[in-house]
Amino acid sequence: MITSPTNFSPVSLNLSGKNILIVDDYQEMRTILRDILRNLGADVKRMHMVATGEEAIAILRKVQFDVVLCDLVLGTGKNGQQVLEEAKYHSLISPSCLWVMISAEKAAEAVTGAAEFQPDAYLIKPVTETNLCIRLEKICLKKKAFAEIHQAIKRSDYGEALSLCDQKLVSDKANTADLLRTKCNLLGMTGELDRAQSLLEEILSKRELPWAKVALARIFLKKNELNQAKMLLEETIEINPAYIEAHDLLAQSLQAMDDLEGANDVLERAAKLSPNSVIRQQNLGSLSLKLGKLENAERAFRKSIALGENSALKKADNYLGLVKVCNAKNNSDEALRVLGQLTKNLNGDDVRRRSLAAAGLIHHQRGDVEKAAQLALELDQSLPNQDERALSSEESLEVAHLLLVAGDKEKAIRLLQSEIKNNPENPALHKDVSNIFEQVGMQEEGSQLIEATRQEAMLVMNRGVLLVSKGEYEEALCAMREARAAMPSNVRVLLNLAHVIIAYIQKNGAAPDLVEEARNSLMAANELSPGEPRFKRLLASLNELV
Repeated sequence: MITSPTNFSPVSLNLSGKNILIVDDYQEMRTILRDILRNLGADVKRMHMVATGEEAIAILRKVQFDVVLCDLVLGTGKNGQQVLEEAKYHSLISPSCLWVMISAEKAAEAVTGAAEFQPDAYLIKPVTETNLCIRLEKICLKKKAFAEIHQAIKRSDYGEALSLCDQKLVSDKANTADLLRTKCNLLGMTGELDRAQSLLEEILSKRELPWAKVALARIFLKKNELNQAKMLLEETIEINPAYIEAHDLLAQSLQAMDDLEGANDVLERAAKLSPNSVIRQQNLGSLSLKLGKLENAERAFRKSIALGENSALKKADNYLGLVKVCNAKNNSDEALRVLGQLTKNLNGDDVRRRSLAAAGLIHHQRGDVEKAAQLALELDQSLPNQDERALSSEESLEVAHLLLVAGDKEKAIRLLQSEIKNNPENPALHKDVSNIFEQVGMQEEGSQLIEATRQEAMLVMNRGVLLVSKGEYEEALCAMREARAAMPSNVRVLLNLAHVIIAYIQKNGAAPDLVEEARNSLMAANELSPGEPRFKRLLASLNELV
């Protein structure tokens, strides 16, 4: 229930000229909220009211809103959490948009789940006009203080955003904590890990702030300093047991340390605190499956599928994880039924290929070698121009697994080698490849192939930089272009290509096509691995040249 309008009107809140969206499944609530906002100067003609999550997403795709008031529970279909999740996932709202979640739900898991997607405010019904207006005013003031910073971030001008943070830290004492947090995030995004670490350690020397501890742990995780990350996250959780992000990062750290049992336990606790995350349930299912905890894995994957039904995060991985669990439990009929669900609910060439690979492995396990071989042939014919580089890592591994059991060893090995070349410094992926070889009785041969391919990739990755150091610029450029063609998803290759082009330009002068090639390579690297320390330095060097 929301009370009727009063005469309250904050001095600094002005909604005139703002596009406003009200999402609530009750007509009466929509009307009351509309009247409250009209009293604050909002133009009724610029207000939109919808009853369902699906309607909300449809209009968010068409209109850039300044304010969104969204109920958490919206009947059937998408709920308010899923609307916010999708709006952020597809960038349907800008950082300047005010998003207030409103709900009668008081259960801790509902509040925690909604808060994970960071609305600007979460209000529990009954909501009075006064507290709604006060909350909107506070959010408006903060958004106004950060407007220039958000605009710079939107333009990907992180240097300007950092400069604006420093300027405001001198003059805006009211927002010091949030400015410091934003600055730390920006330093992490641009790969300036040492500067971020120094700033966070300085902040923590003055005050034990949970967000700063978690941010510092994230820096340690990026630097592969796993024990330090683990210690900070465990300290944070001991004092703040409901800090969900700390749980997720601790699980990630423990996985990197090969402590799968510990990671699984942490995710189990996190899932109890906040069970409505598609990704967390999927991660929990994957870990439980690796540990052979099939009942736990099945429960988590089924939960992730149910949560993903109306979510932007609905993925094939959730269904395929459940298929693997059913297969491991020798329940091939159920595995095939889940595959049917997948192809009914999701489409695309990648989904079809992954479904064929999974079906082939199911039939092979059932002893139907002929059917498995038939599906392997169909899968082979569906590969894009026979080009393994067009596949995702997940696809490559799944397709290769079926091809191996079906007897097409040459093509399977080529797929697995491509993945290793693109990820020569990713031990988790190497372990997944090793497991595939082990399952088909090729453990020793597989280990040798993984190491030989990794060593070959390391040589190719660094050849261009070595040639530049010898002054052989033309040869270096050719070498790195060949390396990118062979390993298009290798982050170090992409960064090294940009490095070589910059060195070439410094020697021979700028040309528009070379500048564009270097920029394209840098952006591709940043998309694959945001926050790489070399990214910002190389981009700054390129910008100086032009």
